[in-house]
Amino acid sequence: MTPANESGAATYRCGFAAIVGRPNVGKSTLLNALLGQKISIVTPKPQTTRHRILGILTRPSAQIVFVDTPGLHASARRAMNRHMNRAALASLQDADVNLFVVEALRWTEEDRHVLEALSKQGRPTILIVNKVDKVSPKERLLPFIEELSKHAQFEEVVPVSALKGTQVERLPDLIARYLPESPPHFPEDQITDRTQAFQAAEIVREKLTLRLRQELPYGLTVGIEQFKEEDGRLLINAVIWVERTGQKAIVIGHGGEQLKEVGRAARIEMSERFGSPVHLELWVKVKENWSDSEAALRQLGYEV
Repeated sequence: MTPANESGAATYRCGFAAIVGRPNVGKSTLLNALLGQKISIVTPKPQTTRHRILGILTRPSAQIVFVDTPGLHASARRAMNRHMNRAALASLQDADVNLFVVEALRWTEEDRHVLEALSKQGRPTILIVNKVDKVSPKERLLPFIEELSKHAQFEEVVPVSALKGTQVERLPDLIARYLPESPPHFPEDQITDRTQAFQAAEIVREKLTLRLRQELPYGLTVGIEQFKEEDGRLLINAVIWVERTGQKAIVIGHGGEQLKEVGRAARIEMSERFGSPVHLELWVKVKENWSDSEAALRQLGYEV
């Protein structure tokens, strides 16, 4: 039922809901589950999300603009970490309601750090306890939630499994209550603010992160040098930037096999997402210590 204002007329609500939490609690998985399609890349490694990404959910009575944020770090030694913290904190300042995502049965110092940042904003906060599918027996959740509720005044507490979709369908109606009366900010068929070129770069980075081990995923980024349509297909040229010469060989792999597999997996996902055949070419280049340089981050498209 569409809510009504005091005059009895139907009201429409629209606003921003920031999805915040420490790294690797499932924020991007939650956004994708809420939208019913993949917008943010997802890997098991922390710090996969590096940019603010909007995901737009339009319903008959509300439009919720979700903001997927990088995980907040208690320490930010490198320029990349500082960039991610700034992106996350800026999202809190713009939000009408914050979705504080924590991992079921796990509370860390970084969680506490995020909650402190949230408390300073004074916005309504919904606590989302994620990964409940891993909890057995479920009775263990109640004392955990009761303990968390002592830390702050949460408007709602919702246990979910973003991966399985459990309880996710409850969230849009709950969130909409905390949004202002407003017409929609975006056309109803728009689902993100990010271009296809940005999405293509992120898809390549996701496939690299899933294949590479240890610390290398944090030392690489992807830039798109060409993205155009020609003869019914997309022609995409992407550059994978690494920080050291030795990393270049790892990304390419023996006989180029690693890079071929990354390209194949990325091309398949791009074709499905963009609804068009894709010709993808990948290059690997070195930019020394780019992730600890504010100037290099700007050159590579990071908002610093």
